[in-house]
Amino acid sequence: MPQISVRGLEMPESPIRKLAPLAAAAKKRGTKVYHLNIGQPDLPTPKVALDAIRNIDRTILEYSPSQGYLSYRTKLVDYYAKYNINVTPEDIIITCGGSEAVLFAFMSCLNPGDEIIVPEPAYANYMAFAISAGAKIRTIATTIEEGFSLPKVEKFEELINDRTRAILICNPNNPTGYLYTRREMHQIRDMVKKYDLYLFSDEVYREYIYTGSPYISACHLEGIEQNVVLIDSVSKRYSECGIRIGALITKNAEIRNAVMKFCQARLSPPLIGQIAAEASLDADEEYYRNVYDEYVERRKCLIDGLNRIPGVYSPIPMGAFYTVAKLPVDDSENFCRWCLEEFSYENETIMMAPASGFYTTPGAGYNQVRIAYVLNKEDLTRALFILRKALEAYPGRVEDE
Repeated sequence: MPQISVRGLEMPESPIRKLAPLAAAAKKRGTKVYHLNIGQPDLPTPKVALDAIRNIDRTILEYSPSQGYLSYRTKLVDYYAKYNINVTPEDIIITCGGSEAVLFAFMSCLNPGDEIIVPEPAYANYMAFAISAGAKIRTIATTIEEGFSLPKVEKFEELINDRTRAILICNPNNPTGYLYTRREMHQIRDMVKKYDLYLFSDEVYREYIYTGSPYISACHLEGIEQNVVLIDSVSKRYSECGIRIGALITKNAEIRNAVMKFCQARLSPPLIGQIAAEASLDADEEYYRNVYDEYVERRKCLIDGLNRIPGVYSPIPMGAFYTVAKLPVDDSENFCRWCLEEFSYENETIMMAPASGFYTTPGAGYNQVRIAYVLNKEDLTRALFILRKALEAYPGRVEDE
């Protein structure tokens, strides 16, 4: 029998989705499951986007240009200008979600065996995209005790060698909710310049920043304009995960030319998705304000609630809509499975993502979970109550020393 490829065997399972069959089985038994595991917003998609889809007046749903519609890319220029990100339509390539933007960036900038430095915990699919490109992720540890702030330059430099080609950051961060400071961004800029590296910056959560500090994009960093590849997506911004529209943005023409070859090979980004995404740019300020205010309230509800549970600790996330929390358990994956397979309280349970799947260091994150605050406050409050009850009943509970 033919063998599966090494790439296929090494491809990691999603820590966010791999417990889905257990959740489905729990629901089949009649148990209500509160989903804290996946960053699927429950807030409404802008009405202008839904109306644009309903009012499509075409006789053919044709291929779009491989780089995406010019009208959409032109409107995006004005959107980015609001964040002092100055680009032209030619700097923007529309992709099938932010995921394809990451994959095409890796495929265009990295050779097999090249290494990327990524602070961990990190979005798990970065590893999958690196394996797809034949590249290697080298992680630099951040800790929950220090709020997941970046380590000193020396720790980065310990990892840099002849194979190092890039640094990858997610800012604000998934899974931690951490927001990089101006000092940290300048630290990254100086390393990128010193070692002539690429900087891949995933900034899909820029709308969700809960601090008075200014938002620092990789595109704001002077002197490395040709090194920066910005990754973006409408999935979380407009609750449009299903339309699969992202963007790869760079001032580097050579990168764009290489990326376009991959874009041409996959033909075109989704037609209907671009129609919805372009219309979304016309959403009024009230839409943005309501969504933002709701996440602020949910964040307070979740973090206050977590830190009131004995043995649980979560730092305060300054961006996105996630947090990584430390639990008094022997193994968070076992605990998450147990919650779905064996536990329920008043016929209800919770689903979380074991944080170990966001680390590549063996043993790291073994007692942590990622929680997405994408439920309304009433459901979040109930989920926190059930978490408390689950921790009280869990046979693998570990008491503080």
